[in-house]
Amino acid sequence: MSKTATFAGVDLGEPALMGVINVTSDSFSDGGDCATSEAAITHGRVLRAAGAAILDIGGESTRPGAEPVAEDEELRRVLPVVQALAADGPVSIDTRRAGVMRAARKAGASIVNDITALSGPGSLAAVAETGASVVLMHMQGEPRTMQREPVYADVVGEVYAFLAGRIDACIEAGISHDRIAIDPGIGFGKTLAHNSELLRRLSVFQGLGCPVVLGVSRKSFIERIAGMATPPKARLPGSLAAALAGVAAGVKILRVHDVAETKQALAVWRAINRD
Repeated sequence: MSKTATFAGVDLGEPALMGVINVTSDSFSDGGDCATSEAAITHGRVLRAAGAAILDIGGESTRPGAEPVAEDEELRRVLPVVQALAADGPVSIDTRRAGVMRAARKAGASIVNDITALSGPGSLAAVAETGASVVLMHMQGEPRTMQREPVYADVVGEVYAFLAGRIDACIEAGISHDRIAIDPGIGFGKTLAHNSELLRRLSVFQGLGCPVVLGVSRKSFIERIAGMATPPKARLPGSLAAALAGVAAGVKILRVHDVAETKQALAVWRAINRD
């Protein structure tokens, strides 16, 4: 089990909600609803009021097939949003670039959420030296190609071993264990079968001793399981079902688009399951 009662100052006595803010024009989940700084800041304040303990701000789409953006463009997108929203509570910067990590930290972000688990040039040093907390995520490949026939002999064992190795790398770089959370990376270089196996065996990841972050909100595995084509915004029921299954397995942070709805579902779930 995770030994961490808090993460980046956020109380994890109950599952915490990480609200998603995509300052992009090509996100899979919201089609560019927050593509401007003004829209992103307004949406962030709505999510915070609805119950988001953390706001996760990203300026580069990481959907399957997404093309990378230039670092200066990513900075232009995210820094005004980070600076505005960090004044009201914890903010996470969703990036894989060390330069963006450092700039966002200076602008007020307290968490780095990295789909490459700090494997990029300078990323370990950026987090270690700035004192940020970090979410280490597993991804096979990279966004442009990750869904082209991903293969594992043992998806749970391989993801676990990868994350264990990245935790060790963080600690060696000077990032203390209490600053680390882990994310198995649902939908990042995984087939439906891989995602399903990870979700069935999520409790295994408690063995890493770090808070587990789960990002299942609006993802395409939901429509595949349901056997019906649905746009991302119509996948709320499946998102809630997967989120609650994650909480039952010990997940401490849920990365979600629909904060108010997830908060309500969690309240009912907790009332039913309270000892």
